[in-house]
Amino acid sequence: MTLKLYDTMAREKRPFVPADPDRVTMYVCGPTVYGYAHIGNARPVVVFDVLFRLLREIYGEHHVVYARNVTDVDDKINQKAIDEGVDIRVITDRYLAAYEADMGALGALTPTLQPRATENIDAMLAQIGALIERGSAYAAEGHVLFDTQSFADYGKLSGRPMDDMVQVARVDPAPYKRHPADFVLWKPSKPGEPEWASAWGAGRPGWHIECSAMIEAVLGLPIDIHGGGIDLQFPHHENELAQGRCAHGIPVYASYWMHNGFLDMAGEKMSKSLGNVIVPHDLLKTVPGEVLRWALLAAHYRQPLDWTGELIEQSRKALDRLYGALQRVKGLDVEVRDPPAAFIEALSDDLNTPKAYAELFGLAKTLETAHGDGKALAKADLLAAANLLGFLKADPDVWFAGGADDDLRQKVEALLEARVDARADKNWAEADRIRGEIDALGVIVMDSPQGATWRLKEGA
Repeated sequence: MTLKLYDTMAREKRPFVPADPDRVTMYVCGPTVYGYAHIGNARPVVVFDVLFRLLREIYGEHHVVYARNVTDVDDKINQKAIDEGVDIRVITDRYLAAYEADMGALGALTPTLQPRATENIDAMLAQIGALIERGSAYAAEGHVLFDTQSFADYGKLSGRPMDDMVQVARVDPAPYKRHPADFVLWKPSKPGEPEWASAWGAGRPGWHIECSAMIEAVLGLPIDIHGGGIDLQFPHHENELAQGRCAHGIPVYASYWMHNGFLDMAGEKMSKSLGNVIVPHDLLKTVPGEVLRWALLAAHYRQPLDWTGELIEQSRKALDRLYGALQRVKGLDVEVRDPPAAFIEALSDDLNTPKAYAELFGLAKTLETAHGDGKALAKADLLAAANLLGFLKADPDVWFAGGADDDLRQKVEALLEARVDARADKNWAEADRIRGEIDALGVIVMDSPQGATWRLKEGA
């Protein structure tokens, strides 16, 4: 079975062939830690977590190296530290801890490596020095800038003509630039901001050089896969690519470039600048992490995803269906199995999660209808497939009961049993009365041909 990934550079799906199957490398741009991540920030985390899991399934857990950086020096970080009168590390440690907890609640595995920008300044200075030495960068008025005219392939990743790139670059005009599209590698710090010594004056790195240098430092160049949101394709990834290749004159920086689509609110890209953000840190207080994870993977990763209350409710119902199938065979012990081939095939087609979801439902149906030894095999298949995607990690009874205490559980179970008796006696009025009593307890009853399950209402 061949893993195929859509390569942004090639504009097509390509069979994935790592440079070294014993050390498959992947880098994904991580958080800038000055506040809580919004749900749009969580989409690449979950998407590339699925790819990380799939690569480990194919090549082996210890043969995949996944690095996700932490940007811990930045204008917004600096300003927040100044506003609070603390060192930037206080700000970055606070929000990095929150980020890791929130992403963990969404089922994301911890990356193999999590380099921090402030701990790799020497690597950035070395790469800047190499760029100057090779004639791809120049110093001017305390700054060092990348010379975009020195790199003939500049713009190849994003497919943008130079005129478009110049328009974007004009948000940061400067008289010392040789060309309007040139971008900063090193710049002087403002008063009160952190700074590091360099051959070009005290200051701090530009954003783009951080990732290029950290990739070289922790993974080595070239890497197999570089991922991130589509909003990073230009200028960030375009600039990363230019720096990484020019610093050492190499023909390839990353063999496969992958970008997930935007997460939208009412047709608009979610962003802090638009003020339409939803924060997992708050959502997770009332919605299980698995539900948010399911919602984030509901559309193919390259497509836009409309974030709505209906999406969350549909995701909850989908997981209820799968957990319900498990709950009805909760006493059945199974052996660990590899995920079914059809499920792996779905994911291997450029992470086709909608197709993988369909396979999960098919496996759940097989479990519901299987008999004898086939039931144990069906349960093992469902668990293996779901666990590869990061689902069905909870005990089914706990999933449905949520935060219910023992008294409430006992009361609901007794009422459900009484309702079953009433329905068996065709006493529909009594069955409806009991259901109303259950509803008043803040509980939702979900009937199916295999029986009734229940869960607490959201916020109950």
